[in-house]
Amino acid sequence: MRLKFFFFIILPIYFVVSSCSSSRVRAINEVLWSEPLQNSFHGLVLYDTSLNKIVYNMNGGRYFTPASNVKIVTLFTGMTLLGDNVPTLRYVASKDSILFEGTGDPAWLHPYFMDSTAIHFLKKHNTITWYPHNTVENKFGPGWAWEDYDAYFSPEKGALPLYGNVVTAFHTEELNISPQYFLEKVTVKDKPFRRKKSENQFYIPPNRSDTLEIPFVTSEALTQKLLEKKLGKPIALTTHFDAEEKQTLYGKPSDSIYRRMMYESDNFLAEQILMMASSTLSDTLSTKASIDFMLENHLADLEEQPRWVDGSGLSRYNLFTPKSLVQILQKLYQQMPQDRLFHLFPYWDTNGTSEVWKDAEVPAFIWAKSGSLGNNYNLSGYLKTKSGKLLIFSFMNNHFRKPSSEIRSQMYHILKQVYQKY
Repeated sequence: MRLKFFFFIILPIYFVVSSCSSSRVRAINEVLWSEPLQNSFHGLVLYDTSLNKIVYNMNGGRYFTPASNVKIVTLFTGMTLLGDNVPTLRYVASKDSILFEGTGDPAWLHPYFMDSTAIHFLKKHNTITWYPHNTVENKFGPGWAWEDYDAYFSPEKGALPLYGNVVTAFHTEELNISPQYFLEKVTVKDKPFRRKKSENQFYIPPNRSDTLEIPFVTSEALTQKLLEKKLGKPIALTTHFDAEEKQTLYGKPSDSIYRRMMYESDNFLAEQILMMASSTLSDTLSTKASIDFMLENHLADLEEQPRWVDGSGLSRYNLFTPKSLVQILQKLYQQMPQDRLFHLFPYWDTNGTSEVWKDAEVPAFIWAKSGSLGNNYNLSGYLKTKSGKLLIFSFMNNHFRKPSSEIRSQMYHILKQVYQKY
């Protein structure tokens, strides 16, 4: 029985990798079946861009939980549907009056981007009216963990997010809170959670020196108050926006948002990119609209169609195969100059994502996006070998019970062998 199972697994690999030397294949196979990768599920696909074909395939057609590898698909969506600068609002202006709606732009007053493009634009008008009903999007994605409601990586989604939809808090000589609107709603006290589940009451541990980002509960009324405070002017709300032709105001360079998403694995930016992308398809912002459009058009040729439900990969409902991720990475490679592409993808080594290459033994050779959830760690991107070949790869690991650090170490060992020997 064991012999039959071994034969079933290894035989397909042999035929797929016939363009590699048998010694290379054996070396990879031996490591993939050794500790700490035993008793869990792994897939590895290597695609040679000079040969235009897959040169190694282990479980490439099997479905895995991709985690933040989904952000690669979100990047491709943004690159396909958005321009050089992101749309920041749509509007109709008449004399000193303006009627506007959000586009999902995440950069408005964001703690990193600090973008005030739309704020300065709106300040030029005396009468400001906001249409807040251009989305039916839920605040959270399907399959997101409920207990993450106060975690920095899980802000609510929205058509008009402000301050990254988080309260930023840090101690100096006194407690600093941004936006200041929430100052009276913050208590310095140790609690199991950083915020009450359904209301904006926050808890900051005493003597905490690092910066905390805590998602706040969004609402139309809160957004209106925060905007009025920032603009110094009243904002009216309307239930209708029937203009035939809306103009678009553009904000931050798109690449600045893509790069931050890829380097920080920023879930909020990823979700908002899909919402912004949908603004190019219809008047209603919808993550599902962007996903459906991409699957029906630009991803219709994938050999294994994914189950794709969000922009960030927070949901365990997502299912992708290593081969389909390689195909999407190939599309990005064909669509973008290599310098620009590698500027958006971070370096990766045994410690994870990095802006600086740290292995002194070899020059930088991996540009890739990682993705982790409990018991899952995946990596997909580009690998430049010692001989000068460029490989596109996806290395997916699910259902392990070892520490992620051991999995990363073994992955790097395998990829370094590929770098040295292919």
